[in-house]
Amino acid sequence: MSGQIPIVEDEPAIRQMLQFTLSAEGFDCQEAGSADEAAGALAAQVPDLILLDWMLPGVSGPDYARRLKRDPRTQGVPIIMLTAKDTEADKVRGLDSGAEDYVTKPFSTQELLARVRGVLRRSTPAGGGQTMEAAGLRLDPATHRVTARGVSLNLSPTEFRLLHFFISHPERVFTRNQLLEQVWGDRVYIEERTVDVHTRRLRKVLAEHGFDHLIQTVRSVGYRFSAQ
Repeated sequence: MSGQIPIVEDEPAIRQMLQFTLSAEGFDCQEAGSADEAAGALAAQVPDLILLDWMLPGVSGPDYARRLKRDPRTQGVPIIMLTAKDTEADKVRGLDSGAEDYVTKPFSTQELLARVRGVLRRSTPAGGGQTMEAAGLRLDPATHRVTARGVSLNLSPTEFRLLHFFISHPERVFTRNQLLEQVWGDRVYIEERTVDVHTRRLRKVLAEHGFDHLIQTVRSVGYRFSAQ
């Protein structure tokens, strides 16, 4: 697997370790010690994935992630947040900022590589498949586009995959664990709480066009997609 991955981390030792590990796996990495340095690298080329430290000088990782998600050039780039903060509230905050995944320090290089590969696989558009439509919501797997009554929606790769799965399985109730297996795949590293965060983010985008009601919460069980 290959791809361009900026490493935005203020600790030189960690940056160098990540650079060595990812380069050995065939990834093209650029190091940045701050958000300002990262902005220069991102201006030259849009990467495939960003490794982003929480504690950066001048601006926090979550705040910078939100900035990247507001920028049309980088809003579709998946982000993995790196941090020593490991409480549930911190993880939710990191995911809510737009990150696709969250890795707590200290972490093994093998765990990090597994998460990088998993996020990149989930971020790669499907090579085909039929266009699906439900109550005015249209999803095209081939072009990786979603429209609501003709208006294009900006979804992260994980939100796209989650919506794709929901639309493909209407009226069925899925537990969080089942959604992890079907949408995330690498569930050994992902917590069930992640499903709630990404579902909330997906609903927020859909709510802007009146489609959030399509994803229903089934109390004590999980979620269901219904166009009824």
